[in-house]
Amino acid sequence: MEIERRLSAVPVPDFVQKEWETDLIINARGVAVDMDLVNGALEIGATVRNNLMEEAMRISGLNNPNSVRQLSAWLEEETGEEISALRKDTVAKMLERNDNSPQVQRMLEIRQELGKTSTKKYDAIEAAVCADGRVRGLLQFYGANRTGRWAGRLVQVQNLPRTYTEPLELARDLVKARNINALKVIYDSVPDTLSQLIRTAFIAPPGHILIDADFSAIEARVISWLAGEEWRLEVFRTHGKIYEASASQMFGVPLELIKKGNPEYALRQKGKVAELALGYQGSTGALIAMGALDMGLSEDELPDIVNRWRDANKRIRDLWYKMDAAAVQVITQGGSVGVNNVLLSHEFNYSQGTDYMTITLPSGRKLFYIEPRIGQNQWGNPSISYMGMDQTTKKWKRIETYGGKLVENCVQAIARDCLAQAIERLEAAGLPVVFHVHDEVVIDCDPNTATLEDVVNIMAQPIPWAPDLPLGADGWVGQFFRKD
Repeated sequence: MEIERRLSAVPVPDFVQKEWETDLIINARGVAVDMDLVNGALEIGATVRNNLMEEAMRISGLNNPNSVRQLSAWLEEETGEEISALRKDTVAKMLERNDNSPQVQRMLEIRQELGKTSTKKYDAIEAAVCADGRVRGLLQFYGANRTGRWAGRLVQVQNLPRTYTEPLELARDLVKARNINALKVIYDSVPDTLSQLIRTAFIAPPGHILIDADFSAIEARVISWLAGEEWRLEVFRTHGKIYEASASQMFGVPLELIKKGNPEYALRQKGKVAELALGYQGSTGALIAMGALDMGLSEDELPDIVNRWRDANKRIRDLWYKMDAAAVQVITQGGSVGVNNVLLSHEFNYSQGTDYMTITLPSGRKLFYIEPRIGQNQWGNPSISYMGMDQTTKKWKRIETYGGKLVENCVQAIARDCLAQAIERLEAAGLPVVFHVHDEVVIDCDPNTATLEDVVNIMAQPIPWAPDLPLGADGWVGQFFRKD
């Protein structure tokens, strides 16, 4: 009764209740898993790990070469340099050096390999599989409490490694046969191959196929629609090459010149990193975090890329500042302010003495920001904050936000609503979804039930509350889950 009293302040729309019911059906349906592959991977993983540990102990004399403290001390003694961290990225950079001794080089290689030998995902499948060979409960409805997106549970399907090894079918057969030697000869790194094959443990049962379809560049499409950035919407209505089109806008180069074989094609890389990093008010730091320096760009180039992207996307830039100003206004003065297709309001629940800033999305669903307040940031400007869960510490605390972040919340929430709408349509068409990842759905059905084209057409249908939002989808058909 107390839970009901508290939750009555945040009523759930009927269509969200229906989405939750569909989610229960999908989670109860589950997805088939290849336990022969899982058991083979667990056995091979244990063998490889033991072999690597024994080799590392022989080289270093350490009793636990996997210990960060022990290995760091050994490396410092061998190299004469201070080792501040042994993260994946720092080990990769250390391996690129030319002055490593053979022992140091091999220990770093082993460290890298051991980082890939984790069989936790396979362990999770083994622990979760039901008697009928299916895993259930992979998704948590509204797991991301800010946007309402689903969260992964048990096997965490939302952060599985990509599959880029070919041929995958042969690798799967060799793992099932426990043939470590053949795996080493053909695929070189056994741990890396096992890591990639985790996805392929999710399979279609005999006589069925998996149809996988995901929205194309959904966040880029939604932010373009929300901001009313017309040139971008035209790209998505036609050829869809947003990286090339963005580079064309940024550098004033005709789109047709930005293609492989032309010197102008180098601009695509700048367009790509800008698209991935700058949509939510990010600057040079966001470009670096997105890997701009690893792509060969210099730090001196980054401010120019930021400025060019913002100048080419004035409506998106304006959206950040309009959202920020609207939030400050409703928090300090009350009432409601409309920003493009969303509505910001300051609401108060008298029975519980709690106030919220809400953002009503085009679908009618609301995002809630509890106890919103205005303070002052380090630059002397108004600072928006609210009470929420810190994603790092998992503690309830006051969290700062800003216009670009609020835009990100809205874009991801709208993208989530598009996915939910697509799932409802697929289920209504008799296409059973077994799980979904971010903007991607996986369907388990008889080959005669539907084609990939049928699924893609359903995914791309206009959304009732956003009929002019151009949606597109693509995918594949196969016997096991993979990432193209």
